[in-house]
Amino acid sequence: MLRGFYTAASGMLSQQRMTEMLTNNMANANTPGFKADQASMRAFPELLLQRMNNPGVPNTDRQLPGGHTIGSINTGSYVQETIPNFIQGDLQDTGRKTDIALLDLNVPIDVLTGQKSSLFFSVQNANGENRYTRNGNFTIDGQGYLTTNEGYYVLNENNQRINIASGEFALQEDGTILENGQVVGRINIVLAEDPNSLIKEGNGLFRTEDGQALQTAIGNQEVAYSLKQGFIERSNVDAAQTMTQMLSAFRAFEANQKVLQAYDKSMEKAVNEIGRL
Repeated sequence: MLRGFYTAASGMLSQQRMTEMLTNNMANANTPGFKADQASMRAFPELLLQRMNNPGVPNTDRQLPGGHTIGSINTGSYVQETIPNFIQGDLQDTGRKTDIALLDLNVPIDVLTGQKSSLFFSVQNANGENRYTRNGNFTIDGQGYLTTNEGYYVLNENNQRINIASGEFALQEDGTILENGQVVGRINIVLAEDPNSLIKEGNGLFRTEDGQALQTAIGNQEVAYSLKQGFIERSNVDAAQTMTQMLSAFRAFEANQKVLQAYDKSMEKAVNEIGRL
């Protein structure tokens, strides 16, 4: 019976974490460039139950006590991991010159895993640390640098900050920035061959595990992309599907809760009534 408590409790914890993840996805359904998280759940190892001292099995000093297999029992479930879904989001026309959408046209695919590579804008914080994002909702700060709304500097192909003195510029599809007809830089687009290895930091930012910079996609013959000025990439959260999954998680949580309550009542009866005999 005590094992049943742990099994039901682990199911409640798993569904709670699933609900938290889905709630975060729903809250960012309108966040530009947001990549929805998806979770994988697994069961704890199963235990094999046996009835010991079976008379039909010899039990001598040279042999271990025999056992008759009854069956297996699962010891609960847990959320193994949550990983972002890097599928391209829809493009939305904003008309703002500083809004830039990254459109994937062709990226390499791992032949063994079937995992598609992903492209990102390369940005830099005030400490000079590189981060990566799909959120192209950029702005120009007081010093004329192209930045994210969080203040991260957008980098060019030489990993330098992009300065646009007048604030007026035109963007070509390959990322080249023109100001008054003169080239002032080219936005650096980097390639993550295994995007699932990136660490999610929040605010649509990712970083590598070892802190090493991702390789540029510029000049890579296996990569094709296009940058759209005046557009942003919307979140890839499917609101209807996410709501359905949230309802399923709530129902699963309630089911485990009722099981836990049933065990609690059984324990109460065992202690208060059977214990008196």
